[in-house]
Amino acid sequence: MSDLDQLTQSLARNLKRWRNERGFTLDALAARAGVSRGMIIQIEQARTNPSVGTTVKLADALGVSITTLLDYEQGPQVRLVPPGQAVRMWSTSTGSQTTLLVGTEARGPLELWSYTLMPGDGTASDPHPDGTTELLHVTEGTLTLVVEGEEHALPAGTSAVFEGNVPHAYRNDGDRTVQMTLAVSIPPVR
Repeated sequence: MSDLDQLTQSLARNLKRWRNERGFTLDALAARAGVSRGMIIQIEQARTNPSVGTTVKLADALGVSITTLLDYEQGPQVRLVPPGQAVRMWSTSTGSQTTLLVGTEARGPLELWSYTLMPGDGTASDPHPDGTTELLHVTEGTLTLVVEGEEHALPAGTSAVFEGNVPHAYRNDGDRTVQMTLAVSIPPVR
């Protein structure tokens, strides 16, 4: 598949996904974006490759970045963010700072949790509703995150984002206490 074909397929998949997530009809998105309904249908069916301007209008109307709308990846279910990829947004000479650890495009209820897992302990979760996203940040120890049976080691300072609509678990396989913060975004009931 050529790069252009891959881009066209990604845009088709992502546009339809985000339009449905936002609960927009074709007509509603067309009105918000100032793009014809017919053009949106062609894009969602991967029959056309729109201009950059049209793509930006659609991304803006959906409230997502153009990067999100054009994301090539089928998307690994888990995206790890090593400490070096966190973005320092603000800092002062006295040491105050804010750092964007990890983010995702999501809406609906959002929960923030603090976890302490002693060595050898763990907890499992049944799948949440479709559209649920979990974000976590490990502040101490090394967490073993298991998503659909695949294990991911997250040392302190690492963040991750994954879709929570599959079986998942958090384990401490090490000999140090694991401390982490977890945010869960649950889609609203339609």
